[in-house]
Amino acid sequence: MSNELNKTDVILIGAGVMSVTLGSLLKELAPSMDIKVFEKLGKAGEESSNEWNNAGTGHSALCELNYTSEKPDGSIDCSKAIKVNEQFQVSKQFWSFLVNRKLISNPQDFIMPIPHMSLVQGEQNVTFLKKRFEALSNNPLFQGMEYSDDLEKLKEWIPLVTEGRTSEEPIAATKIDSGTDVNFGALTRKLFDHLKNENVDIRYKHTVKNMKQTSDGSWELKVQNDSGNVERHRAKFVFIGGGGGSIHLLQKTGIPESKQIGGFPVSGLFMVCNNPEVVAQHHGKVYGKAKVGAPPMSVPHLDTRFIDNEKSLLFGPFAGFSPKFLKTGSLFDLITSVKPNNLFTMLAAGAKNMSLTKYLIQQVMLSKEKRMEELREFIPNAKSEEWDLVVAGQRVQVIKDTVEGGKGTLQFGTEVVTSADGSIAALLGASPGASTAVHVMLEVIAKCFPDRIDEWEPKIKEMIPSYGKSLMDNPELLQEIQQSTADTLGLSEKEQVSS
Repeated sequence: MSNELNKTDVILIGAGVMSVTLGSLLKELAPSMDIKVFEKLGKAGEESSNEWNNAGTGHSALCELNYTSEKPDGSIDCSKAIKVNEQFQVSKQFWSFLVNRKLISNPQDFIMPIPHMSLVQGEQNVTFLKKRFEALSNNPLFQGMEYSDDLEKLKEWIPLVTEGRTSEEPIAATKIDSGTDVNFGALTRKLFDHLKNENVDIRYKHTVKNMKQTSDGSWELKVQNDSGNVERHRAKFVFIGGGGGSIHLLQKTGIPESKQIGGFPVSGLFMVCNNPEVVAQHHGKVYGKAKVGAPPMSVPHLDTRFIDNEKSLLFGPFAGFSPKFLKTGSLFDLITSVKPNNLFTMLAAGAKNMSLTKYLIQQVMLSKEKRMEELREFIPNAKSEEWDLVVAGQRVQVIKDTVEGGKGTLQFGTEVVTSADGSIAALLGASPGASTAVHVMLEVIAKCFPDRIDEWEPKIKEMIPSYGKSLMDNPELLQEIQQSTADTLGLSEKEQVSS
């Protein structure tokens, strides 16, 4: 072990979209700040941010039915949908700022325009979708949304889905053309190339083994490099953005906020179409409703994706189970994350989520033909030989005690855990994750650098013109931002037609 102590201002753990977003924001706000990044794999964006491990829907609640719930009185609660949509607008503003400043180029490498659709079957679901459409379409954030339960119209929108459909069940869909497909792997790599030019020290094949807080409030990390030697690094602020691996690292900090928190890993599988003729017949992201007992991130969707600038078609996700917290993790990840302080939280979660456990076991046992049957609910004429199975990334859902849910509540979403003194923060959880990275990292900055926020606010407003404002309540500002980000990122209708 090297006794030399390397000092820096900020350490980012994990070379994913969250760390690189935080690093990019901090470099704009404080260009002289020293930043080090440690990533245990050989390059950036290889785990949760990778394009094959991430659904790539620019999550803006345009099609995800689990962001709108029906209240007991039958009305639709749109609050989560509005929140997620506004957060995605923040990401688009920051990316546009970077493109306009020529800090990153060729936005079509990471973002493409694609219609977002919701599709439901059965009378009850059709009624829900119509109510959802009525509740959202009056909102400026969801302007341009269309609804149809007319089969002829649906044939125009989704020919692959309507062809060969024999069911007499009512069917309906909503469609909005302002949706996007985001390649978060490509975006992460672009942003790390930009950070490299800003004198940020990025070290791959470096694994953080331990960390402890020193008497002056900074953090000392023991980091194993690729030749097996352990280095000592110290920083005033540490961000843990290691995907599923963040839970173990958070536990090593020993901060009170890390207690009574656990993680439950869920893996995903996708079917990928290998026939270019079929791929060409579909253009859109079509989200259905999750099955009873399924976790929200197992909402079935048929997605047009752009990976390496090529159009592909994916269907899924089928949930799987592996005790690993990362695709490249260990089979002991789940068991070693159980500590005396979270044991009862974990046990309570297990007891509460028997239906989820049962669902995951059933999903793991599915044969390819059973998976094809689920796909045929979307594409009736799908042929087995035209679809291959791909293993997606691991997601670790946060388990914690909450006031509403009681002990051992499974959280579906993105969570940031911050120490009371703001010297360390960790990002946990899953969807909408990457899509809301800029908003989430601005929250981390506000919590962890409170004494500098006033000084930084003018710059933040330059990068994100809507900062501190509600876009829903400022329709003119919203329109202006949507137009300018669409022009900068190549999402305008003129460009859509020509592509």
